[in-house]
Amino acid sequence: MKRSSAGPIAEAPRERFDAAGRRVLLVCVAGGFTTLLDQSVLNTSIPALRESLHAQPAHLQWIVAGYSLAFGLALVPGGRLGDVRGRKWFFVTGLALFTAVSLLSATATEPWVLVAARLLQGAGAGLVNSQMIGTIQDVFSGQLRARALGMYAVTGGLAFALGPPVGGAVLAAFGPEHGWRLTFLLNVPFGLATVVLAARHLPRPRPSARHADLDLVGLLLVGALTLTLMLPFVQPPGWAGWLAFAAGDCLLLGMLVGWQRRYARAGGHPLIHPALTRSAPYALGTAVAMAQFGSSLAAGLVLAMFLQDGLGLSPMGAALVSLPSAVSMGVASALAWRVVQRFGRRTVTAGMTGSALVMLAGGLVVHWGPAGALPWLLAALQLAGGAAVGVMGATNQAYVLRHAPAEAAGVSGAILQMAQRIAAAVSISALSGVYLRATGGGGGHRAAYTYASAVCAAVAGLAVLASVCAGRAGAGREAEADAGAEAGPGARGDREAAVGPGPTGARAQQ
Repeated sequence: MKRSSAGPIAEAPRERFDAAGRRVLLVCVAGGFTTLLDQSVLNTSIPALRESLHAQPAHLQWIVAGYSLAFGLALVPGGRLGDVRGRKWFFVTGLALFTAVSLLSATATEPWVLVAARLLQGAGAGLVNSQMIGTIQDVFSGQLRARALGMYAVTGGLAFALGPPVGGAVLAAFGPEHGWRLTFLLNVPFGLATVVLAARHLPRPRPSARHADLDLVGLLLVGALTLTLMLPFVQPPGWAGWLAFAAGDCLLLGMLVGWQRRYARAGGHPLIHPALTRSAPYALGTAVAMAQFGSSLAAGLVLAMFLQDGLGLSPMGAALVSLPSAVSMGVASALAWRVVQRFGRRTVTAGMTGSALVMLAGGLVVHWGPAGALPWLLAALQLAGGAAVGVMGATNQAYVLRHAPAEAAGVSGAILQMAQRIAAAVSISALSGVYLRATGGGGGHRAAYTYASAVCAAVAGLAVLASVCAGRAGAGREAEADAGAEAGPGARGDREAAVGPGPTGARAQQ
């Protein structure tokens, strides 16, 4: 029976993870939770650590955004190293670095020490996360891969949603002076336990790439390009600076494209696999992921500012309004495989449409609704928005990664994550600016939230269009593969390369 990329991922009965697969998945989920909880908890602690360390605004920018910058820089090199050398010990090393530096962060007495520690933590977290998606792709296939990616995505959503109430509870219990330090120490027990589990249960280092050349020039160019893309949003420059960074981006992108072609002609195996650059479904699916991730994080930030600055809620109260999103995301992601079996690739488009409508509705509710009812109305919309993201987030990720060859599993996942990090940096910087400018312009917090929500909804609307195009591109690619199957016996491998492996279950390499 033929499978369409616009149709179900799998039509077989629900498969179950075997014991080895469950252990691997536990390690990946624990690593993701540990590294992603850190940043969301820290956001609650910023006022306390600012007073304790007498930090300047520039220090605070680097403490918050430097983590994401280093995270993004480590993703692609980490993914390639995992492809070539095996993933297990890079995972363990990155998590051990992240955990050790958490102790340094908790004991910092100067702002610059905390800035340096956050950069090192981000690098460790990027190295860990680049191995997780590659490991999931190595160990699972078909329906189980989609479910594993869904659990990983849910873990990230839960970590971001649970961080503010956890941080608020720690600060309330221990006071601001010691509370912000304890938020960093929360990482240590989780990190140590996950390091032990990873050393015991991750598959032995078996490189998935058939070629051992690292393409060091490609790695340097990708790192430089990532830096010039994200740095302006971490430390915003003046207009001359923006123009200089834009020129640098264009120059580095041209150099990267030229080098990859030259390296391939010389018989090397370039960092960015040619199958990724030629795959419209991969590129369009990555664009969907960028727009969804960026608009969701920016909408969450603007909501937190509005609830506290506009409605006067406490940090804990604002976190409770956002909490329904985490709950519905978890439930929807657990059930998403059933929806995907019936509706296939259209699930992504429907979920993204729902997310855009929720963002638009949030702006209208804030503009027209009574102030006393707004927390309840916004919490209800968060419930609906979390469900929409839960249905489509991991599903889109699974469809994107189906178009990646096995030898580029780590790099393909790393590029996807790096694109999302860049989208987050751009969206958070731009949307917070929209909100703050609107409040400063005399329109008030309600008008500012309405404007920012409309921008988020517009970005999500672009993701809907990209999702429709990705579905059509995937269907066209599979049609070509099916035509090749009728033309010759060797086309089966071509078809599998185009649409990914079928639901063959776990392949835990113990």
